[in-house]
Amino acid sequence: MDMKKRIHLELRNRTPSDVKELVLDNCRSNEGKIEGLTDEFEELEFLSTINVGLTTVAHLPKLNKLKKLELSDNRISGGLEVLAEKCPNLTHLNLSGNKIKDLSTIEPLKELGTLKSLDLFNCEVTNLNEYRDNVFKLLPQLTYLDGYDKDDKEAPDSDAEVYAEGLDDDEEDDDDDEEYDEDAAPGDEEEEEGEDEEEENEEEEEEDLSETMNCNKILNMYAALSKNTQCHVKFGGL
Repeated sequence: MDMKKRIHLELRNRTPSDVKELVLDNCRSNEGKIEGLTDEFEELEFLSTINVGLTTVAHLPKLNKLKKLELSDNRISGGLEVLAEKCPNLTHLNLSGNKIKDLSTIEPLKELGTLKSLDLFNCEVTNLNEYRDNVFKLLPQLTYLDGYDKDDKEAPDSDAEVYAEGLDDDEEDDDDDEEYDEDAAPGDEEEEEGEDEEEENEEEEEEDLSETMNCNKILNMYAALSKNTQCHVKFGGL
């Protein structure tokens, strides 16, 4: 699917000005250029064009509100100077898997004063001596390079943090449930009381049965004795 058609499908009957996120991954660019994207996407904050065969970003429209730009797994080797003009408020840029070989290619990014995170995984430039130190010197506004800061501390993953918080909430809910069970709800207490009453009734019935059996044994003994001694003993109602 070519990029123009993909953009049309992604709109889903919305106007370009209503779109804040646009994912065009794995579609086909025409001659390595961005097509179908216009200045009308004035509210766009996130754009992803992973593996679309781009060789240039020269045809990128003016996107003043764009903050995150995914350009990984393309064939871009230069021309990054247009980003400062087209996306002046960019904070995250992913150029992993492109044909960037030297520091001079990324030097124009120093004009992006708001750029905080840059990814260059699987680019030849990462093989240069003292690559990380030199990039941080070249782009002093950067906080994270390839996911780590100057002190090799990993960049926080906001999605992971939200997920962790969700797990913590679930654990707290489980603890609350356990405490609730220990306290026992009114309904549970009534059920337990009912069970206790049933057990008491059963015990009383067993005692009554035992007494009846004992009485029958006594009567049988008297009857046998009466026959042996030829004494007639009359028991009322028996």
